[in-house]
Amino acid sequence: MATIAENIRTLKRQIPGSVKIIAVSKTRSVDDILEVYNSGHRIFGENRVRELLGKKDKLPSDIEWHLVGHLQSNKVKYIVPFVNMIQSIDSHRLLSVVSREADRCGRVMPCLLQIHIAEEETKFGFSMDELKEIINNRGFNDLKNIRICGVMGMATFTDNQETIRREFKLLADYFRELKHNYFADSKDFNDISMGMSGDFKIAIEEGSTIIRIGTLIFGERK
Repeated sequence: MATIAENIRTLKRQIPGSVKIIAVSKTRSVDDILEVYNSGHRIFGENRVRELLGKKDKLPSDIEWHLVGHLQSNKVKYIVPFVNMIQSIDSHRLLSVVSREADRCGRVMPCLLQIHIAEEETKFGFSMDELKEIINNRGFNDLKNIRICGVMGMATFTDNQETIRREFKLLADYFRELKHNYFADSKDFNDISMGMSGDFKIAIEEGSTIIRIGTLIFGERK
């Protein structure tokens, strides 16, 4: 049975160097995270603020943390001082709160806009109509302490690869539309975060620049 360190080395051999791997460490122990860290990997993602806060100070300070799960507005203040990116911006209110808290910390927070592409209604994210309405609102440009770096999305949880590919293709189309119409002058709007352990190969084929991998690195959750 392969070790965690062997798993991430195997994964890195399968993907282009231009694609960033977020090692999603939700529910994983500090020792498991350290095994990935000691293999040379530095980028980790957590879904829940409380769990992230419980691990952060027990781990090396040069870890690049990404918040990849649904973020409640009242939790923003706890993570803005140290996370490298919030990938799950899914409301105008959350954008506003992140900008305000980043201002208090003297930071500009890199963020991804989460877009709903899946068939499941339970997944979070903007519709494109909602997103366009927000971006076209004059208040959007007043959010000086956020830096929009691209989009994030989750495909339907299904074995149907045609469905998954169609949804990833849709997210890539949305990215290009937003880039062309709203972020053409932005040097930061470059990322499409899509693809997890079961579908990352399709995601990369459809243009993903960031994949979020848990099980393939850490093994099945106990």
